[in-house]
Amino acid sequence: MAQDVAKLAGCFVSLATDPAQSRGRLHGEEESPTRTVYQRDRDRIIHCGAFRRLKYKTQVFVYGEGENYRTRLTHSLEVSQIARSISRFVGLNEDIAEALALAHDLGHTCFGHAGEDVLQECMAAYNGFDHNAQGLRIVTKLEHRYAAFDGLNLTWETLEGLVKHNGPIIKGNGAKDGKPVPLAITEYNAVQDLELATWPGPEAQTAAISDDIAYNAHDFDDGLKAGLFPLDAVMELPLVGPIFKSVAGRYPNLERGRLIHESLRALIAAMVNDVILESHRRFKTLKPASTADVRGLGQPLVGFSAEMAAHEKAVKSFLFTNMYRHTRVVRMTSKAKRIVRDLFDLLLAEPHLLPDDWHAGLDGPKTLKTARRVADYIAGMTDKFALDEHARLFDPTVKP
Repeated sequence: MAQDVAKLAGCFVSLATDPAQSRGRLHGEEESPTRTVYQRDRDRIIHCGAFRRLKYKTQVFVYGEGENYRTRLTHSLEVSQIARSISRFVGLNEDIAEALALAHDLGHTCFGHAGEDVLQECMAAYNGFDHNAQGLRIVTKLEHRYAAFDGLNLTWETLEGLVKHNGPIIKGNGAKDGKPVPLAITEYNAVQDLELATWPGPEAQTAAISDDIAYNAHDFDDGLKAGLFPLDAVMELPLVGPIFKSVAGRYPNLERGRLIHESLRALIAAMVNDVILESHRRFKTLKPASTADVRGLGQPLVGFSAEMAAHEKAVKSFLFTNMYRHTRVVRMTSKAKRIVRDLFDLLLAEPHLLPDDWHAGLDGPKTLKTARRVADYIAGMTDKFALDEHARLFDPTVKP
């Protein structure tokens, strides 16, 4: 496989998103003489407050469980490395791929998916909550850093890729999978059309598949480190098992930690190589000649082969059963959900308890505007801040 992949270097150079052809920013700016528009997008993402907070937002393990497990920040960096490497090899624009990889988790709440699940329930009567739409709110509205505009004023291509990296948002009936389009997305789309019915550009698709590759590998790493499942169980999985056995056969006396690392390196390489080969196969079949053609294909250009997709499905099923539904994780998740629900219910009913800058301009308890503000406040919390804020508001022995 490696030899076949090596022949495909630069195979997508004709599809690379050209910064000189960007559709621009919502708010006009003088561009930099030293950086392209996508390099500036990437740098704005890295320097924003929401990106820094990813350091203390967890993937699976709640803050305090240990310092060696992944956080949203380390995960985003790993996704960025994979997306940048793939893009550089096949000839795509690695700057926008990196920007999208770094930004893809900005809208996630504290406590991983547990926090998002609770906010979705709490916001059901207030136009809902969606982490992808929250990411758009952050980069277009909630970040207050620049004098001339709210948000980061990213380019059209970066915003489009952020919103649509997993595929089209709407179908012919105005919704995807029977679910309404999140309000934050429809509101912004009315101001700047992100073409919600099409696929995103090739770099956004690369960032999305890199996300899958990264979390599949690092969840095995974290799960094994935490002792949530034994190494013997991993050996029985398709794709993953043969890779571990191959590494163990080549290095029979290798210590456990190195065995895991070497095996997961090989797993990432196998998945990356498969993406390159399969995407090139689709390229030859579908024959897109430009980034615009990629958006109009009606199906993704970048993805796994059918065989690898089946392997990945088995991997996700294993992790769901043995990691995400492990008693230890479920108990942590239960506590996290109660904390988020407590915070939302209290702040919705008593919005004057919000910090002054968050409370300003609200129109009373339990209104749509207040619910949205409370959701923004909680979604931006790190795990540690949520735990501390809960203690300040509910524990009479803790100073407010």
